[in-house]
Amino acid sequence: MDALFSDFADAQREGNGNKLAQTISPAHSDEKLRAIWKSCNAHSVKDVLKHHIHNSSSGKNRLPQEEVKGWVEVFFCYWKAIDDILAVQDSATNGKASHSSWTTVYESWKDLLSALHRGYLSNGFEAWTIPCLYVAGKHLRVFAIKADRERNSNASFDSAAAANFEDDFNPESEQNQKLEDCARQLNRVFNLCLSDRAPIDESRKWGIYYVINLLFKTYFKLNSATLSKNVLKALSAGKGDMPPLIAFPKSQQVTFNYYEGVLHFLEENYVEAERHLTEAWNLCHKGAMANKELILTYLIPCHLLTTHTLPSQKLLEPYPRLQRLFAPLAQCIKKGELHAFDLALQDGEDEFVKRRIYLTLERGRDIALRNLLRKVFIAGGFEEAKEEGAKPVRRSRVSIAEFAAAISLGSQETIDNDEVECLLANMIYKNLMKGYISRERGMVVLSKNGAFPGTGV
Repeated sequence: MDALFSDFADAQREGNGNKLAQTISPAHSDEKLRAIWKSCNAHSVKDVLKHHIHNSSSGKNRLPQEEVKGWVEVFFCYWKAIDDILAVQDSATNGKASHSSWTTVYESWKDLLSALHRGYLSNGFEAWTIPCLYVAGKHLRVFAIKADRERNSNASFDSAAAANFEDDFNPESEQNQKLEDCARQLNRVFNLCLSDRAPIDESRKWGIYYVINLLFKTYFKLNSATLSKNVLKALSAGKGDMPPLIAFPKSQQVTFNYYEGVLHFLEENYVEAERHLTEAWNLCHKGAMANKELILTYLIPCHLLTTHTLPSQKLLEPYPRLQRLFAPLAQCIKKGELHAFDLALQDGEDEFVKRRIYLTLERGRDIALRNLLRKVFIAGGFEEAKEEGAKPVRRSRVSIAEFAAAISLGSQETIDNDEVECLLANMIYKNLMKGYISRERGMVVLSKNGAFPGTGV
């Protein structure tokens, strides 16, 4: 306990929020946590804490009485949570039954977060201490996931019993019970930061993007990404006196841009998605390979639709998983191989659906078809020059039958001319091909200048 409050005193004297947050972290070694828990008992713990907190400040740095009271509550909740954490870990190690569980740990840790929340509202905790909210919120989410996993694995009802009470009880709704509660607690912290009216240098608003990122992670884990839009709306409404995003740590900028980009991606707003994901990619630390892989998972499909560009071998090389998923698709699109594209999409279907990118990648078939039609156009060669020395002009009239043969060959399916006309009309409508269809003559008349925009022909 002495070592703990020595760090607390140093943090208070230096105004170091990160050092202060480490005094309430559950991520210390078992020996250190056990030493803290054994340093006092349930009857004397509050008196011991009050004594240490009083002695940790002196002179002009002495804490006001109300703030001391607030920190006593915070460390009391921390002491109780340590007891539950150690009990669960001992049970897992020894295989013996315990009075505690991850659900109990979650509830204890929620009490700690509530004590911090009251500290900012009623006990005068200063804004420089907000890293404590980071640590409390981060571990609340971890404990919620563990509690739900434990609860689901220990479920005592069987499928037949659940079916008997189907009208009254939906077991699916209980699977993420603690994580859903965690989202509500984090939302309280978000409002605590957003509603602070103190001058910006002393404002809790400096903690807002960290909390938002925790909320994003939680909502995505709950498969409720649309709830993130409510957070963005609230943020937008209160942005008048908010510091700009670039004033926050780069790690927070990267995470926020990533999730905002993914939200735009899910709404099929690929231009905005590309903008945010590109910003996240540019700011991401070069050594954070897992994070860069996540960003590319959505940025590559964005580029495919917005600029019709494919990932290079050099880009994919450091990411074996992405190489396995995207390289076959990229090759098929480049070569205009429709049947091979369908097979590659089918092979990666489970991962694509899991990442919510299947429908977006499916649209890449249009690019593959464009490239196939472009090959037919190039194979047609040039028209005869009307004047000697004139610049050669590519044949701009292509029969529908030629396109039909190419599409049938590429898709390995027999396609009639009506269906081919429909595909060609779709290409023209999407500006992937410039020209018009002459049904009377059974041909397509293509533009002499940029028949396939963006491809150089």
